[in-house]
Amino acid sequence: MSGLSIGDLAARTGLAVSAIRFYETHGIVAPLRNAGGHRRYGRADIRRLSFVMAATGMGFALSDIAQHLARLPAHKAPSRADWTRISKGFRRDIDARIAALETLRDKLDGCIGCGCLSLDTCALYNPADRAARHGTGPRYLMGDTAD
Repeated sequence: MSGLSIGDLAARTGLAVSAIRFYETHGIVAPLRNAGGHRRYGRADIRRLSFVMAATGMGFALSDIAQHLARLPAHKAPSRADWTRISKGFRRDIDARIAALETLRDKLDGCIGCGCLSLDTCALYNPADRAARHGTGPRYLMGDTAD
């Protein structure tokens, strides 16, 4: 049996061996075992781990990443169609995050340094906790109105 040893995979990805084992426990990679019981990874695992590193760096939860990667074929390189399929789910999440960040940026522009001199129009001001009826968190910054 050929394939990459865990040390080879660590060298190729820049991850510690312990990190690769951690990702294995979460189903990100699933090595085969040789006759001696040693882990052997496919070259596709380099791509999987690189994708995990990029996605976690953007703030995606490992459980979400694992769910997406579970849809890829095991022990072989994913096709363009495979990556396109999982990218659609990530695209929806990324677009939602971008929209939320733009809303936050636009609403905070009026707050930075204002000293709350305009409490009647402040996106953060919530007298008598009226926004609680909409749920938890900064409701007005999340798009709710003070109707």
